Amino acid sequence: MLKKLKPVEKLAKMIDHTNVKADATEEDIRKLCSETIEYGFDCAVVTPTNVSLAYEILKNTPVKVCSVIGFPAGVNTPSTKAFEAIEAIENGAEEIDMVMNIGAIKSHREDKLLEDIKSVVDAAQGKVVKVIFETAYLTDAEKIRACVISKKAGVDYVKTSTAYGGLSGATIEDVTLMKNNISPPMKIKAAGGIRNLEAAQAMIEAGASKLGTSSGVKIIKEMMELQKKS
Repeated sequence: MLKKLKPVEKLAKMIDHTNVKADATEEDIRKLCSETIEYGFDCAVVTPTNVSLAYEILKNTPVKVCSVIGFPAGVNTPSTKAFEAIEAIENGAEEIDMVMNIGAIKSHREDKLLEDIKSVVDAAQGKVVKVIFETAYLTDAEKIRACVISKKAGVDYVKTSTAYGGLSGATIEDVTLMKNNISPPMKIKAAGGIRNLEAAQAMIEAGASKLGTSSGVKIIKEMMELQKKS
């Protein structure tokens, strides 16, 4: 059983409606943006190559454009990620979801990870920055260290996953662990594998303030149906 649900509008504002597929066409991005407007989602999340198109569609609406950076593996250099972020913002992005240097945390090179994340935070010049951990690769100890470094770098959100390439996505355990190792004003974005209302509600109850999903329309429709019956 689902616990008490948020109103539909509030839930929609917690969703970043996403299409970061390599084969996404212009038609796909137009559809994503149209759905984002129709259902009142907070952001349309796209790859850097689609930021300009999304911005042109959404610029006179309340919906924001979010660009992924260093996607999907996080292996770009700090200067490359900074350039990507600057270009995305110039093209209309208001939020940035960056994939962190996963090898740095696994090599105990906190200095390199701090440089990696802070390069994007500085380049974003006050725009919202979310750091993607890709938790499927990390131990709990590494996730905790990544939370500490993300706080030092001044990010707005820590994010669980890209779930790209078949990797596992968000789990309640990871969201709970993140919640216990960050402090306000930092928040959590859960992403990857959130395909229905029950999963969305579970992530929110665990501590997520935002949800990244390509199933936003399905989730909101489920909630509307549930509320009709109540």
